[in-house]
Amino acid sequence: MGRVQDKVALVTGSAQGMGYTIARCLLEEGAKVMINDINQENIDRAVAELNKEFPDRVIGKKADVANKAEVQAMIDELVQTWGSIDILVNNAGGSLHTPYKLDEIEEKHWDLVVNVNLKGSFFTCQSAIPYMAKAGKGAIVNMAALAGHWRASLAGVQYTAAKAGVEGLTRQLAYDWGPQGIRVNGVAPTVTLTGDRMKNLWENKETAEREKIVANIPLRRLSTPEEIAKAVLFLASDDASYITGITLDVVGGRYLR
Repeated sequence: MGRVQDKVALVTGSAQGMGYTIARCLLEEGAKVMINDINQENIDRAVAELNKEFPDRVIGKKADVANKAEVQAMIDELVQTWGSIDILVNNAGGSLHTPYKLDEIEEKHWDLVVNVNLKGSFFTCQSAIPYMAKAGKGAIVNMAALAGHWRASLAGVQYTAAKAGVEGLTRQLAYDWGPQGIRVNGVAPTVTLTGDRMKNLWENKETAEREKIVANIPLRRLSTPEEIAKAVLFLASDDASYITGITLDVVGGRYLR
């Protein structure tokens, strides 16, 4: 029996990158998973790949998490298909190819990052929590970031501000909905090379700068997507049944509070 055996999960932004790794991790531990993205081609490819290994336990849905109506329709469809939503992982987000230098950040860049990371997490929680409350249980894991309570290495202030908001959202929802059996936590990675953009940003840094970042990590290496996914799995599972309202740093000791 897996740690999330027969649980129904939605992982946003999961057709590739970190979200895909998280979805796979949940599937390996017995969950049924809805793959979400804004690109239908990527969804189809991810679902096809995962269904080969986990037949009848993967479905996909195109939806923009910053669009309330699309989010509600997605979660309604998930519940109609499998009867519940037990786990919500708010992974959709990131710096979304926006500039990180202050004088290059335009209003549209700010709006995009804040809308997807913060408003998107709010919309999915707002739509999923009533179902969870009716069932008297549920686990939400929001993808935060070390930037949310420290600073960013590869992104601008719009990303830092959005992720700080995600941490606040996490704490407040945990407080408000704990009495209904709903746990809400966050996972905060540091630099993790999850996709081509992150790899390019990392590789475009000067060697000395990369070495300085790694030297400030006690474990002396970057994390892997699988290590982040395992932290999400832990908080989503009953192994974390008495944990709520926290943001778990998965940063190799880079930030010691």
